Amino acid sequence: MIMSTSQRKIEHLQLCAASPVESRKIKAGFEDIMLVHRALPEMGMDDIDLSAEFLGRKMNAPFMIASITGGHPDTTPINAALARAAEELGIGIGVGSQRAAIEDPSQEASFRIVRDEAPDAFVYGNIGAAQIKQYGVEGVEKLIEMIDADAMAIHLNFLQEAIQPEGDRNASGALESIKEICSLKTPIIVKETGAGISHEDALLLKKAGVSAIDVGGVGGTTWSGVEVYRARAREDTRSELIGELFWDFGIPTIPSIVECSVSLPVIATGGIRSGLDIAKSIAMGACVASAALPFVAPAMKGEEEVIESISLMIDELKVAMFLCGCKDVKKLHSAPAIVTGWTREYIELRGFDAKELALRSESSDLQII
Repeated sequence: MIMSTSQRKIEHLQLCAASPVESRKIKAGFEDIMLVHRALPEMGMDDIDLSAEFLGRKMNAPFMIASITGGHPDTTPINAALARAAEELGIGIGVGSQRAAIEDPSQEASFRIVRDEAPDAFVYGNIGAAQIKQYGVEGVEKLIEMIDADAMAIHLNFLQEAIQPEGDRNASGALESIKEICSLKTPIIVKETGAGISHEDALLLKKAGVSAIDVGGVGGTTWSGVEVYRARAREDTRSELIGELFWDFGIPTIPSIVECSVSLPVIATGGIRSGLDIAKSIAMGACVASAALPFVAPAMKGEEEVIESISLMIDELKVAMFLCGCKDVKKLHSAPAIVTGWTREYIELRGFDAKELALRSESSDLQII
């Protein structure tokens, strides 16, 4: 029996909260990145400016709570907690896929709560590329209005779609649909959900008119893995085996940041677990970073737990910037980064110059984007 989108959303959330759903053998690449230590930072740590601008909106730190949930009554208090934390900390937040609200308008409240609780935050909506072909520009406009979104994310999750029994396996026409949606005044973000984005696809997305790219790389939650648990529960051995095979499939987060160096703002998502990870992402070319999984369990307890988790990451980011001699995010974006190991091998085999990243300085114009 194929379950409703709403029921699937709460099942996904429960699995992410209770089961090991992160990448296993392939990591995001942070262990291969070393930021150059400045023993003489020549500034006070309290003078560091963490503020960042993204798509015309200013945030107190270059971080967002990535799309997590919505579309089921039990997700409403979770989204409320996440939104209150985003508002308190002055960071951005995305909602989960709004497909459930289109199919069942009674689910709209689970998404609207985000804007209600975070009236001043950067909030972005979310719908799948497989759905925009069906809903079109007018449908996306309704989703934007639903949460008074500052931007709209179109998510690419064809790995997950290929495994789940309810999946839409027809990816034809997705790029043209994205191009049509980009005619809206609201900025459009295209985001992967755990398999990364290649340079070739980044160029196609830029040509289509998107405003930003969220790499959503391998290293964090694997939706192939989530579908393994769902397949196992319904005794669908074939889907379980396919999900296991593709558990770590895709481009890790750090290489995908480099792949997406096409002069568009980049969001680093996928395995971000500390402020040092945020710092490394920005030094490698991202404008902001985001994460979802670390905040699922805290959000089930309340906004104070979420605030504590994120504020720790922000403090860690400030320490990293202090030790790298970066007084603001702009300086961090051009700080030298040493790429080693498998990540360097990947980057160089793909034609990018790892040495260029290592030799950057304040007086250098060399940048990854």
